[in-house]
Amino acid sequence: MLSKPDLRRSLRAARRAHVAAQPEAIRALLFHRPPAPLAARIAGDAVIGLYHAGPWEAPARGYARFFLEAGHRLALPRFAGRSAPMVFAHHKDPYGESDLEVGPFGLLQPAADAEVLVPDVLFVPLVGFTADLARLGQGGGHYDRWLGEHPGTLAIGLAWDVQLCETLPTESHDVPLDAVVTPTRIYGLD
Repeated sequence: MLSKPDLRRSLRAARRAHVAAQPEAIRALLFHRPPAPLAARIAGDAVIGLYHAGPWEAPARGYARFFLEAGHRLALPRFAGRSAPMVFAHHKDPYGESDLEVGPFGLLQPAADAEVLVPDVLFVPLVGFTADLARLGQGGGHYDRWLGEHPGTLAIGLAWDVQLCETLPTESHDVPLDAVVTPTRIYGLD
């Protein structure tokens, strides 16, 4: 089995090629709203944690808009500094992103004065996943640490089908997901 860094390189290349091969019009239709079986599991008053997707990641913006219109409060990760723990802060504008600023990792995040929230449901980015819901993240451990500190949070990965792996190397601190949604399938939610 490849090491985690080698797997990340290989999976990122496959993901980039997969996304680049999809016409823009098709990509715009994917991840527009959560599948009904997933939406049915989410309480009406749940705080929804999402992420601001990079160009090759499964997009989360459609889900953010869907949940905002359904009356949920949204939260995105925020870092006070590169060595600071990840927290989630209120995200009010998934249409214009007027409440976001560039954070220490170069990603958009809620402004420093945004209210800190604790998501009940967390949509998680990933580099790879397995059918039994193991997740390979970016390598910083931020989501595993946060989920480890917040047991009971419904953790759902968003991924392209090409990110499915037969197996992944896991360690004791790796937190499995409750579900993974791809454009063609839902894994988990049994």
